[in-house]
Amino acid sequence: MIHINLTADKSLLERCKNQFNINIMAILRSGILDGFSGKVGSVVGSIWKGICTIRMYVANPTNPNSPAQLEQRAKFATVMKFLQPLTSFFRVGFKNLAIGQTAVNAAFSANFPDLITGVFPNFSIDYSKAVVSKGNLAGALNPTVTAALAGQIHYTWEDNSWETNGDASDQAMLVVYNPIKQAVVAIVNGPARSTMTMSVILPNSYAGDEVQCYIAFINQSGTKVSNSEYVLGLIVL
Repeated sequence: MIHINLTADKSLLERCKNQFNINIMAILRSGILDGFSGKVGSVVGSIWKGICTIRMYVANPTNPNSPAQLEQRAKFATVMKFLQPLTSFFRVGFKNLAIGQTAVNAAFSANFPDLITGVFPNFSIDYSKAVVSKGNLAGALNPTVTAALAGQIHYTWEDNSWETNGDASDQAMLVVYNPIKQAVVAIVNGPARSTMTMSVILPNSYAGDEVQCYIAFINQSGTKVSNSEYVLGLIVL
């Protein structure tokens, strides 16, 4: 095996491959001490979003459908099914954690495996443990939700703008998650923290469904968010 430093002459790679029939296993981009892409022995290198990563090479398992692997895949699928409708909201709620990874990956890391309840193969989601936003802005104080009117969820909260990292102008971020429909109604730039109330209008098709409600806050400049709070699950009138 021959290692080639591409910083000298990138065209050298193709010439060596063609002339000497060399199998290039890995590319060293800036010398032996820098990151690489490809496989060398039992190490696999890759570059993603400008970040050099390495991992151990794992050969195909002799039994990819072992009970442990089936159970792990079932847990993964259960959490991903829950997270998928929230993808757009995560781009706001987890944007400050999307450093070297996507916001959805950050959300997955924050939620897996804590969301899982039940025994294989009958896994389900513990909605009270879900995290839809993560940050150091002041969170919601004593939030409540009611379904007093048809097709609406009414939120209330207390004004805690006096808290550290809180401001009266912070805007509410509200999530009404419908597991039956696998759909979400989300408000990203809601009323100010000091307003202390908002009603979320839902589609008519939500009537009779149980929805799960969450709240968080974002500052006016959109640079900071709070940790989300699970409020309640209730039936839509």
